[in-house]
Amino acid sequence: MSLPTDDRVGPKAREDEPAPATSKGRGLSLRTLLPNAVTAAALCAGLTGIRFAVSEEWGFAVLAIVLAGILDGIDGRVARLLNAQSRFGAELDSLADNVSFGVAPALVLFMWALQDLPRFGWFAALAFAVAMALRLARFNARIDIDDQPHKSAGFLTGVPAPVGAGLAFLPFYLWKETGEAIFRDPLMVAIWLAIIAFLLISNIATLSWGSIRPRRSIRLELILLVGLVFTASMLEPWWTLIGICAIYLALMPYGLLKYGRIKRQRAATGQN
Repeated sequence: MSLPTDDRVGPKAREDEPAPATSKGRGLSLRTLLPNAVTAAALCAGLTGIRFAVSEEWGFAVLAIVLAGILDGIDGRVARLLNAQSRFGAELDSLADNVSFGVAPALVLFMWALQDLPRFGWFAALAFAVAMALRLARFNARIDIDDQPHKSAGFLTGVPAPVGAGLAFLPFYLWKETGEAIFRDPLMVAIWLAIIAFLLISNIATLSWGSIRPRRSIRLELILLVGLVFTASMLEPWWTLIGICAIYLALMPYGLLKYGRIKRQRAATGQN
């Protein structure tokens, strides 16, 4: 299941590895099925985004992928709440993420703008999709590794998959609201997509929910802010998405500075 800290369960087992012993005659409980059903719904939303793009219904295509991101953020919490984490769920989640946040955005952006720059545009779309797959593979390979400085400090390594997909669509959000042709320029979109692909597989420390600890004195204000953002997402979805992207990009330098401070503190105390 997908968690804000990328803290999922278990790597993929080898095909020849014996299955763990289970009680015969016992099927999967609803408690186990529910989070995986949410993951499957996220996968369907991502694939439906491609279907809308084929019909040139660009707004619905992007919103379907945004919906996949919301569902991806829910399934991990449902699994933890029900104590239903599993290797199957972790593998299904990674596969769904690769389709919904790698393949689907690459194809939607190619059909929306990049096909006007056939060779370079397709390479940019490929770079993004492959970078997403590499990020997810790197995460799966590191699940059982104890020595992960970013994770132990409450940070992520690189931009997480749903956020990367959301950032990739920033030119579309701007085009949708302003109608300016520059935001649909294939060269500009290709360069932006290549930048996001680099951020996906980079080793820079990025903020996670665990690294954001607001003071108690402003928590009521944050609840109010969340309510206002939710309302704005219904009234002005594209401007809201633009704002979220701008805030995330603005916080990236802050995350680097914060992690650098923690790293120096650990070095001073002899911690890893």
